Amino acid sequence: MTVLVLGLVLFLGVHSLSALFAPARAELIEKRGAGFWKLPYAVTSFVGLIMIIWGYGAAREVPILLYQPPTWTAHLALVLMIFALILLVSAELKGNIARVAKHPQLAAVKIWASAHLLANGDLASVLLFGGFLAWAVFARISLKKRVAAGYASDNPGGPLRNDLLAVAVGLGLYVLFVVWAHEFLFGVAPIN
Repeated sequence: MTVLVLGLVLFLGVHSLSALFAPARAELIEKRGAGFWKLPYAVTSFVGLIMIIWGYGAAREVPILLYQPPTWTAHLALVLMIFALILLVSAELKGNIARVAKHPQLAAVKIWASAHLLANGDLASVLLFGGFLAWAVFARISLKKRVAAGYASDNPGGPLRNDLLAVAVGLGLYVLFVVWAHEFLFGVAPIN
C-alpha cells in the first residue's frame, strides 16, 4: 500500500504544481525554457505512474474491504464510463463538447474516479480513485483561478465534426475496454 500512496503523491503532486505555483512556473519557463520544466515533470509523472500501477496491483492481492458496493453500482459505473471516455477524447479534439465542459479531461477523470468508487469498496481502490477524484476537483477549481489570472485559458471549442469524432472514438474505446482491454490490462472483466 505504501508504494501506491507514494506513487499517488508523486503523480498527483507533480500534476498539481501548475495549480499551486502558476506564476513561478510561468517565470521559470520564461527564463529557462519549457524543456527545463517538461523533463523533470515527465520523469516524475512516469515514476509515479509506475508506482501507482505496481502498488495498486500488489494491494489488490490482499484486499482490505471498506464497504461492499451493491451490484447495481457496477452497472451505473458502466454507463458513466461512456461519458468519461467521450469527454477524454473531446479534450484532444477541441469541439463544442470541450467548450461546454470547459476542461473535459478533468471532467473525464472525475467521472472515471466516481464510477470506480461506486463499483469498488476496497482500500486500495478508495485511495486510488478517491485520490484522483480529489485531485481533479482541486485542479478544476484552481483552473478557474488560473484562467481569471491569465495563466490558462478556457477551451474555445471547434467544429461539429470534432464532437462527432469524439463521440465515435469515445464509444469505440468504450467497447474495446468493455469487451477486452479492461480485463487484459487490469485483470477485471467489467461485464461478467
